[in-house]
Amino acid sequence: MRTLPIERYTHDHVFLGEHHDRNARRTYMVIALTFVMMVGEIAAGLLFGSMALLADGFHMSTHAGALAIAAAAYAYARRHAHDERFAFGTGKFGELAGYTSAIVLAVIALMIGYESATRLVAPVPIRFNDAIAVAVLGLGVNLLSAWLLSGGGDHDHGHHHDHAHHHAHVDHNLRSAYLHVLADAMTSVLAILGLLAGRLYGWIWMDAVVGIIGAAVIASWSWGLLRSSGAVLLDARADDGLAAEVRRRLEREGDRVADLHLWRLGPGHMGLIVSIVSALPQQPESYKALLAGLPRLSHVTVEVHAA
Repeated sequence: MRTLPIERYTHDHVFLGEHHDRNARRTYMVIALTFVMMVGEIAAGLLFGSMALLADGFHMSTHAGALAIAAAAYAYARRHAHDERFAFGTGKFGELAGYTSAIVLAVIALMIGYESATRLVAPVPIRFNDAIAVAVLGLGVNLLSAWLLSGGGDHDHGHHHDHAHHHAHVDHNLRSAYLHVLADAMTSVLAILGLLAGRLYGWIWMDAVVGIIGAAVIASWSWGLLRSSGAVLLDARADDGLAAEVRRRLEREGDRVADLHLWRLGPGHMGLIVSIVSALPQQPESYKALLAGLPRLSHVTVEVHAA
């Protein structure tokens, strides 16, 4: 019996992002920075009586945990990239970590909002000079962390000339880590503003007000990350423009696309399953050739049915 050349028809299912390992290294560095600053801010907040500093410190502690989730997701996805138990690879571990981090962000927003409202009703004495100094140091650490995670623009700022194309390449794990340190940076800025207002004008209540504002902004970021990462986890159609182009290329000479599924496998990788009905059916390879050159199609399955 002749042995069939099956090797030419097989391929791996490694759908990790292009910069997976680089993003993982940057996340590890930011975890170290975050942990050191977290300990300092919590200690200073307790010592100096600042709600803004305590909010920033505990906020940073939950971020340290969220960043640890991101780091674990990078490590697990790489270690099990060739594990056949995962039908389409481990590219979505980053989405799962991003979704989890978004929930952590929402909890952080609730905690800060509640504690700030409590302090608004019952203010406590604040040692402004000491608290401001620590908040400025925290801001510096947060900006350094955000720069490390920015990767020259690899994160998603929410604005792009081709949103669908960019969304397909977004590493939601890195984006969640970036949003966590960005939330830290914003909390530090608001803490500084509130402390300055209290020191210069005696507006002690401003320390709590900026905490409430920060909680609202963080909640908004959490919602955005929940929506984007959740859509990938639920296999929502990742790119309507790409789906339309696939249909346009395949529907020729009377052929019709009966069914089309396009979803994201990992950052920069798409899966496609398409069913074609034809009066003169060709081999699946012929239809795959029509899709040659389309970006991000990493796993294509074509079914052909005779009309």
